[in-house]
Amino acid sequence: MGILERKERDKQEMRLMILETAKEVFIEEGFEKASIRAIAEKIEYSPATIYLYYKDKNELFFAVHELGFDKLLEEMRDAIEGITDPFEELRRRGYAYMKFAFENPEMYDLMFILNAPMDTLKEEENWNSGHKCFALLCETLQRGIESKQLKFNDVEIAAMSIWSFMHGMVSLKIRNRFKKFNDQTDIQQLMTASLEQMIELVKA
Repeated sequence: MGILERKERDKQEMRLMILETAKEVFIEEGFEKASIRAIAEKIEYSPATIYLYYKDKNELFFAVHELGFDKLLEEMRDAIEGITDPFEELRRRGYAYMKFAFENPEMYDLMFILNAPMDTLKEEENWNSGHKCFALLCETLQRGIESKQLKFNDVEIAAMSIWSFMHGMVSLKIRNRFKKFNDQTDIQQLMTASLEQMIELVKA
């Protein structure tokens, strides 16, 4: 490995360490209380080192978002490999979405629930992974609409309705809002049945 390649590898390793540590701090402290200094202290570097990679806390928060959406995007793509039926795609995407949230509840909370001023997100024209996740859902639904298999006529309305349904269930689960149910109730089984029912309801 040459000097340039080694330097680039070191930069990528440092960037990943910053992101992983920032994720922990944002989750522990919330966006408002989190600081570049606190993140720097955890990795035992000066704040100036972090500023070499990210201009401010907003940009760093955006980068952590991208980290989570990269993982979600990968799982949603893997879930439908070899599948062409739009309803089976919708079903598998739904399962993948729930699986991601259950296995990464803190990251999901940071991505979708944590209150934070998203100035950088507004400025970014290419929020790549976030847009791609939504686009995958739209592609599936568009095929269902074009084949007259879905009740919806507008793909964005369909995508927003279905995503809101899934997000609502998942958010209630990871925030432990289903405790009102009897302790014997299998919440994940109930959520799976709800997903199946939702799919039936949107069929034309």
